[in-house]
Amino acid sequence: MSDPTQLISDPARVGRLLRWATYASVTTATVLIAGKLAAALLTGSVSVLASLVDSMMDVAASLVNLLAVHYSLQPPDREHRFGHGKAEPLAGLVQAAFIAGSAVFLILHAVDRLLHPQPLNDALIGVGMLLFSIAATVLLLAFQHHVIRRTQSTAIRADALHYATDLLTNAATILALGLAMLGWPFADPVFAIGIALYILHSAGRIGHEAVQLLMDHELPPEIQARVKEIAHGHARVRGTHDVRTRRSGQTYFIQLHLMLDDQMPLVEAHRIADEVEAAIIAAFPNADVLIHEDPASEPPPRPLPA
Repeated sequence: MSDPTQLISDPARVGRLLRWATYASVTTATVLIAGKLAAALLTGSVSVLASLVDSMMDVAASLVNLLAVHYSLQPPDREHRFGHGKAEPLAGLVQAAFIAGSAVFLILHAVDRLLHPQPLNDALIGVGMLLFSIAATVLLLAFQHHVIRRTQSTAIRADALHYATDLLTNAATILALGLAMLGWPFADPVFAIGIALYILHSAGRIGHEAVQLLMDHELPPEIQARVKEIAHGHARVRGTHDVRTRRSGQTYFIQLHLMLDDQMPLVEAHRIADEVEAAIIAAFPNADVLIHEDPASEPPPRPLPA
């Protein structure tokens, strides 16, 4: 979880960062596809093909991201009063499907190459292309992590995750080509299978996070603890209960009940709730806060099961 103090609260700046991150992702993946396609055709390496297919999935996933980010940044409307933020985890789920599909394809192709070995040609060309790919990916990841720290975008985090796996897959492919040149031709399909299994694992992680967000999973415990700390820090608040949190796109939704003196006038209770709300928003600028006032003598409801 990113540090909330690094988040950008200006929607226009957030939108620009997210759009530039998606543009950079699509551009990088497109350049790498062209280079890896040439390398795969020249070398005949199945591990280079694995890296090529992974980059093709990157482009498809990044295009999905581009559309999802554009839609998620649209303001709430009459049909979507809570905004369009869930477009991001939906994009993450689509990415997970893309990545899992590519992994299964690679495993089948690598098994076929194990059963029907073929010699490699011009392996050094493949090594050079993969070194260029690593350098380009490192630059893209540096920018993506800068954006994630300031927006906590699920879609960009999913994008960055499978670009991070690219670093490992490219390094593994270079090793496979090196072993093949040294007279170990089976290393090429074996490494391709290993890469595919790692990609499949990454797809599972992306899909799990997306599903949790779509299912309105609670925000991390430290955020909930901070919300309670802020509320309890007000001199007139006697306690809190029913603190509920979730996230949609760039917005935290925070709900809680404040326990106040029984005889407190409604106007005073409302003023205190507004002050607590302002303090929470000051700590989490991207929060949508809803507070209900309860008399302190009213017993809180039984807690939900863990």
